[in-house]
Amino acid sequence: MSTLLTVISVNDGKIKRSSLEVLSRCNELAEANGLTSAALVVDANAGEIAEQLKSYGPDAIYTIENPIFKNHLNTPVLKALSIAVDHINPQLVAFASTESSKDILGALAANKEAGALSDMSEFELTENGVKGKRPVMASKIISSVEATGTPVIISVRSGSYDVVEKSSDASVEAIDFSFNEEELRITLKEIISSSSDRVDLSEAEVVVAAGRGVKDEEGRNMISELASVLNAGIGASRALTEAGDYDPSLQIGQTGKVVSPQLYIGVAISGAIQHVAGMANSKVIVAINKDPDAPIFDIADYGLVGDLYKILPPFIEELKKIKQN
Repeated sequence: MSTLLTVISVNDGKIKRSSLEVLSRCNELAEANGLTSAALVVDANAGEIAEQLKSYGPDAIYTIENPIFKNHLNTPVLKALSIAVDHINPQLVAFASTESSKDILGALAANKEAGALSDMSEFELTENGVKGKRPVMASKIISSVEATGTPVIISVRSGSYDVVEKSSDASVEAIDFSFNEEELRITLKEIISSSSDRVDLSEAEVVVAAGRGVKDEEGRNMISELASVLNAGIGASRALTEAGDYDPSLQIGQTGKVVSPQLYIGVAISGAIQHVAGMANSKVIVAINKDPDAPIFDIADYGLVGDLYKILPPFIEELKKIKQN
């Protein structure tokens, strides 16, 4: 029976939601076409992650566990993936579109002489491969793409599909793997990350994003308070990160992060196409802007026209009351 293989992305011991979205879609396609849906975990603690995956419905789980995977290094990860593809022989290898998968997708496709489709917003099986849609030109155009052969390797944008929880009694198979660290030409000496208890933007269910109109400390404090009430991740437009008001790691957009929360609240964000490219997949979009003609209202599900300094205080208070009740 042919296999649809989802490669699971893990960060700090937690499965990334975007990978579970891809797995849910592969489960759906496998069930509809009489195929096997399998998950692959390449991680220093792959066995522990595999147990978590049983709550999301794969028919089979494969693991490759080695201390070398504590940090992402392209060379050993690529070798592990190549071994796994040879062992499992899937017709489809699907990744979530993350920084890590972007690093290796092309190399893996070249290694296996396989067709590759990156950053898909939707995909389905064909008689000879895979077809689907891919946003291009800052999401202004949706391109129809197709690849044939076995395997086809794809990556899928975060937020393209819902996560479906479905318990399974999937078997777990460990794939043999060894790696000589002397083979590494590039080594990772240190990872420097910002020390913060902020909610991770890429995994946040709710995102509050600040735009150019958030012009002072008072405005930033209100953004922080709103995010705290909603347990939300904080994002910002390019204008604010370039001005030094927010850390560059919080920039959302074509040259920043792509987010796909259940709820996105854009405060004083005009809705330039470069920003929209990073949040258009949000399930519900709320826009707060004093300009009634701001482009953000064209894609918003709900809009509030007015000065953020007048709108946010009562808005926050009402949310607090709702949470208390």
